[in-house]
Amino acid sequence: MNCFRRDLLAFAAGALSAAMLTGCAGYRPPPAAFHEAINQPYMLGAGDKVRVTVFGQSDLSNTYSVDQSGYIAFPLIGAVAARGRTVQELEGAIAEQLRNGYLRDPDVSVEVDQYRSIFVMGEVGAAGQYPYTPGMTVQNAIATAGGFTARAKQSNVDITRQISGNVMTGSVPLSDPVLPGDTIFVRERLF
Repeated sequence: MNCFRRDLLAFAAGALSAAMLTGCAGYRPPPAAFHEAINQPYMLGAGDKVRVTVFGQSDLSNTYSVDQSGYIAFPLIGAVAARGRTVQELEGAIAEQLRNGYLRDPDVSVEVDQYRSIFVMGEVGAAGQYPYTPGMTVQNAIATAGGFTARAKQSNVDITRQISGNVMTGSVPLSDPVLPGDTIFVRERLF
C-alpha cells in the first residue's frame, strides 16, 4: 500500500509538471515587429473606408471602401490600389491618375473615415467582430466584447497581426495597443 501511494504521488507530480509546461509552451512573446508596427504610418487594407476630397470637384469627393482585392473604385480613373499604402501615398496616386487627362492640377486629400474591424475570440462574453477606435488597447477590446469569462486567463492574450505581408502571433499584456485588423484571442486558464 505504501508503495502504491508513493507511485500515485509521483504520477500526480509528473502530471502537474506536464500541465505547467504545457501552459508555458502556449506563451509566445511577440516578435519585435509587433511594437515597431505601432510606430509606423498606418497602412490601408481591405475593410478600411477612406474619405477622399478633391478640392473644387464635389462630384469626386466621397467616402470609398477598400475592397477585398485592396482597391477603391474611383470615378473617372477606375480602380486605384490602396492596400499597403499610407493615406499620403494614396493621395499621390489619385492625383497622378487625375492629372492624366482629367484635371490640370488636382488637389487631393485622403483621410481614414473608418478603420477595418478587429476580432476578439476565446474566453470573452461575446466573441466577434468589433469596430476599431484609435488608441484602443487590448483591455478596451476585451471590454467591448463583454469582458472576460470566469475561465479566462487574464494576464496576457494572443494577438495575430499582419505586418508587411506576414502574419505574426505573439502574447502581449492587456495594456498593449491594438491595431486595425488584429485578432485577439483570450486563452482559458489552467486552474
